[in-house]
Amino acid sequence: MVVGAAIAAAFAVTGCAPAGVDNASDYGAQPAANAVDVAASPSPGAEVEGDEAAAAGDAPELSDDETTGELKATKVKRMGETVQNEDGFVLYRFDDDKVKPEVVSNCNGDCAKVWPPAVVNKGEKPKLQGVDAADVGTVTREDGTLQLTIDKWPVYTYIGDKKPGQWKGQNVGQKWFVITPEGKKNLTCLPAPSKAVAPPAEGDEADSSGDAGSDSAGSDYSY
Repeated sequence: MVVGAAIAAAFAVTGCAPAGVDNASDYGAQPAANAVDVAASPSPGAEVEGDEAAAAGDAPELSDDETTGELKATKVKRMGETVQNEDGFVLYRFDDDKVKPEVVSNCNGDCAKVWPPAVVNKGEKPKLQGVDAADVGTVTREDGTLQLTIDKWPVYTYIGDKKPGQWKGQNVGQKWFVITPEGKKNLTCLPAPSKAVAPPAEGDEADSSGDAGSDSAGSDYSY
């Protein structure tokens, strides 16, 4: 019985490897017991109706390259349901953020260089596909920018994701998880805990493609 379970687990590991990881056993991926249902199809076309950003104070004006113009529910291989930005990069939520009694984003400084927050300008509304407008809001960050939230959870990209559809940030530091269109943690595939990539070197800028930063296995940037 134990041997059979081990063999089944070995096959499950391969199916749970993140995009871009060829050898699942090296990555240490393992399927989670509390997987979410990813069978529902997203409903395209909705837009944010509320304007929580207008309730915030004066926020710095950001360029189009710095803001998030779209939130779209997209299924990816092995993980299932994700929320991605207009460039196809997967969004995450952070366990150290707070949603009660008020929403607080606690990823600042070097953390925000590794996990760029999905931000908008005051009065802007991202296009939504498969994400309910009632679940989308904003929170004012420490630097005054307005970060998008899903079910009150602030959302981020990860510079360790090198191309659209990757989700290498899943279970980083046991605090970072792919977010579902409903704002929940997607635990369909839960790789072994890993460390985040290093923040970009001084003078370098992280971009949504994740080119900045290094995959230093010895670093400890779990935040």
